Parts: sequence; C-alpha cells; structure tokens
Amino acid sequence: MTERADRFTTTDPAELLARARQLCEPGLRDALASLPEPLSTMAAYQFGWCEPDGTPTQAGWGKGLRAALALAAATACGSNPTAAAPAAIAVELLHNFTLVHDDVMDGDRLRRGRPTIWCVWGIPDAICLGDALHASAAQILVTWLPNTVAADAVARLETATAELCRGQSEDYAFETRSGVGVKDYLAMATNKTGTLMGCACALGALCTGADTATIEALDTFGRRLGLAFQIVDDLLGVWGDPTVTGKPAGADLIRRTQSFPVVAALESKNAAAAQLSQLYRSDRPITHRQAARAAADLDAAGDKQATQQQAQQWVSAALAALPEQMAASDLITLAYLVAHRDW
Repeated sequence: MTERADRFTTTDPAELLARARQLCEPGLRDALASLPEPLSTMAAYQFGWCEPDGTPTQAGWGKGLRAALALAAATACGSNPTAAAPAAIAVELLHNFTLVHDDVMDGDRLRRGRPTIWCVWGIPDAICLGDALHASAAQILVTWLPNTVAADAVARLETATAELCRGQSEDYAFETRSGVGVKDYLAMATNKTGTLMGCACALGALCTGADTATIEALDTFGRRLGLAFQIVDDLLGVWGDPTVTGKPAGADLIRRTQSFPVVAALESKNAAAAQLSQLYRSDRPITHRQAARAAADLDAAGDKQATQQQAQQWVSAALAALPEQMAASDLITLAYLVAHRDW
C-alpha cells in the first residue's frame, strides 16, 4: 500500500469492527437509557435497537469505524484497547449526533434502510435528539475518565464538534455555490469528516497517557484517513452498488452533490465536464437515466480512477504520520479497510 506496507498484518478488519461494537455496546445502551423519554426511545431507534414503539430489534448501529479507531490508537500506544472505551463510546455518540442533524439538513428519509428520526418524530424532536447525543458524549468522558485527562478529552471533543459543524455548513453552502474547487472541497471534507476521525484517534491515545507529540501524530493520521474516507464515500455515491451501499445508483449526481469526482472533473475541464456542468445547472430534476449516463461518462474520462488514486494518496499520507516505532498494525488494517471498502 505504501513504503510501510510491511507493517500491515493479516488482522481481519471485520473482526476489529466487531470487537469495537461488542466493547462499546453496553456503554452506549446505558448512555441512551439514561436519556429522558421520548429521547431514549428515539436514540435506541437511531442505533437500530428498537422500533418507534420501543419493540426491541437488531437492525444494527453501523460499522463502528470511529470506535475501532479509538481502540486501535490505544493499542498502538502499547495499552489495552479497553483503556480507550470512553473515547470510543463518546465518538460514536458524537457521530450519531451528526447523522441525525445531517438527515434533517439534507432531507434524507432513509438511514440504514429505515426511516430517519425526523421522518418518524419530526424535525424539532430530531434536533433535540442530536443535541442530547452530543451532550451524552461529553458526559461519558467526564464520568468515565480520570480528572487528570477528562478536561483535555472534553476540550478535544468540543473543538472537533465546532470544526465538523463548520465542515457541514461549508458542504451545505456548496449546494448553491458555483466554482467549488478541489482545494475548497478538501478543506470542507477535512472539517466535516477528517476532524472526527482525528478526534477518535487522539482521544484513544489521550486515554492511555500518551505524550503530546504522539497524540498530535494520531490526530493527523485520523484527519488524513478521514479525507480518504470521504473521497471513497463520494466515489460510492456515484459508482457504488446500491445493493451494498443502500443508496440509489448515482445518488450524489441526482442530488447535484459537489462531491470529489464532480469537483475534480469540473476543475479539470475534461471530456465529461461540459455535459456535467450543464446537467448541474439545469432547473430540471436529474433522472436516474441521466445520472447513470453521467457516471459512465465520468468513468470513461478517467474520473473514477483519479478519485481512487486521490483516496489512496490520503491513506498513504495518513500512514506516513504514524511514529516509526508505534505498534500500529490495527490502525494500518483500518486504513486499508477505508481505502478498499464498498459500503
């Protein structure tokens, strides 16, 4: 994968994710149960643990990638991953805060194959739930961590929250802004996606008592990996398999999202750019057929390959940020997962 590929192990990334979910689930359930009703039921529904009426179910609460990164960071620092359990739980709560609010802002009606929170309970309650999940994340850190690190952990969490809100605002502004370039996109994606992954890794290290240089190195690793994650996400939004992603084919094109393949194509003015620009400027809804044609044209013009290469470059940059003597095999495994995922 890079000059550091010899450090890659055969650890199964699915196993790392499963371990993270298993370790975090009891704490997550306790945190959600502590919320007042109807927020508690809404939160359990968001995590896939019940129906709107409270009937238990097991729809699943996602992959747990950010939790896995926090635990892997602790392992990389030479500690038992359980030391970073508070960080792992907190970042998953914060991540779901962003998902609930994103669904409101984007008007998305489905999340993981089920109606979104705002569609079931309405926008006001959805906003309240997101705020409650954010508060719960900070509370976990204050309650579970020693006083010597709790303040720093909360400060990092809240700084990350402000940055990711900035990124989400920038992403939303892109919908009505022309002339968005690759530089603009990378700044937005760093805030929107890279910040939380950087925070997960930094908090995982902080929980082990790591020194400042190590914490910052892991923050950089996570931020760069987050950029790769977002670019792969954008690739799947154009060319992903709907049976795997759970989204319609060409979903980002239909929504006129200023995703990386689109921004890069328009900036490069390649063979597909003129037609794509015209399609995005049109007042008419983009049909599934038009989106499929645009995706094929972008692929033929080399934009799919260029997007894959850009994601790989950021994975390589993330790995380059890791200190040389760090026991980082789990982090490398997760980085490989990000670069090659199809979900």
